[in-house]
Amino acid sequence: MIRVIGTGTVGGPAPDVGGADLVVGAARHLEAAALPSGVRRLALGPVAPALEVIAEYLAADRPVAVLASGDPGFFGIVRVLGARFGAAALDVRPSSPSVAVAFARLGLTWDDAVVVSAHGRDLRTAVNVCRAHRKTAVLTGPGAGPAELGAALARTGVERTLVVAAGLGTDEESVVRVRAGEAARRAWGAGVSVVLCLAEEGSWVGGRARTVAGPAPAPAGWALPEEAFAHRDSMVTKYEVRALVLARLGPRTGELVWDVGAGSGSVAVECARFGAAVVAVERDPEGAARVRANAAAHGVDVEVVQGAAPAVLARLPDPDAVFVGGGGAELAAIVARCAARVRRSVVVTLAAVDRVPAVRHALRAAGLVPDGVLLQSSRLSPLPGDVTRLAAANPVFVLWGTRPRPSEGALT
Repeated sequence: MIRVIGTGTVGGPAPDVGGADLVVGAARHLEAAALPSGVRRLALGPVAPALEVIAEYLAADRPVAVLASGDPGFFGIVRVLGARFGAAALDVRPSSPSVAVAFARLGLTWDDAVVVSAHGRDLRTAVNVCRAHRKTAVLTGPGAGPAELGAALARTGVERTLVVAAGLGTDEESVVRVRAGEAARRAWGAGVSVVLCLAEEGSWVGGRARTVAGPAPAPAGWALPEEAFAHRDSMVTKYEVRALVLARLGPRTGELVWDVGAGSGSVAVECARFGAAVVAVERDPEGAARVRANAAAHGVDVEVVQGAAPAVLARLPDPDAVFVGGGGAELAAIVARCAARVRRSVVVTLAAVDRVPAVRHALRAAGLVPDGVLLQSSRLSPLPGDVTRLAAANPVFVLWGTRPRPSEGALT
């Protein structure tokens, strides 16, 4: 049997290792545990060698204890131990999760917070979650602490406050509130366990009672009517087109989407409603202001970058998906720049058949698999006499390119 003990966030007596012959944990947990003499201590480094030692003790029917922070079943070592030895071999005794304790220190609920781990993972996912969601907790790790998180957020146009919690439940506990830029300039040490990333206070205090914890569910309605967005001279992606665009973009929490040539920002806003972080690029100052207004009207955060593509794109972090709307002489060059940097997919809408080959070539040249449709639709329109006709909309090409997964071969 493996006793897995959560420790380190609520203080109290030393953990009861239950007569274990082997105790495994981080060096700081082993030092604080005051273990009996004769017990073998194994400081965790790489997990695989520790699992082999644990297996040897279990085979000899010798008890093992594993020390971990807070709740070891919450982004913790229970997953690894269960996969190797089975859940029946584990006696899990959690302490309070660091996320719960950090929010408690602020007097806040956390059932409506998004929790993301940056421990041993790519920091960009945590950054994107913080950009898109207004109440986030980030579990930190080496190279992915408050300084790195703050630096990444400070480079965006999204305002966030970081609450850095260190040594929770110990005599050295500290809970410090700073702006993202200030967090980037400070040295935080190794004691930080969780960083809360919060928008302005009015957006996350109170609110309706939740039924499902975590991020808000996907919107019940999408491909919203054009009337849901302020726009100029009908310069807004029509909802039939937007529905297909969203399906091919697949926006989701933890990812970054570019909306290049945003216009009204309808695509940007809808991607943000699905939980993605979004950058809207718009050349026209009035258009940029319109995107900001539409984002505010729908209660989402969209970073608006005013400037002309493709040059302005060099300032942006690499996207997971990109939407390019409209035409123009620079279209192929814009698509090529986006396709060279995108992780997953690029979607392009255009009306001119002449530009279709160049866009497809740009997608293919960047290693994406091109595809597309000519979308023609007619809406029901009333006529006098209580009858209805079909009103045809202008046909639109919807082209997309998808980066093959490593196991997939690109089409030629």
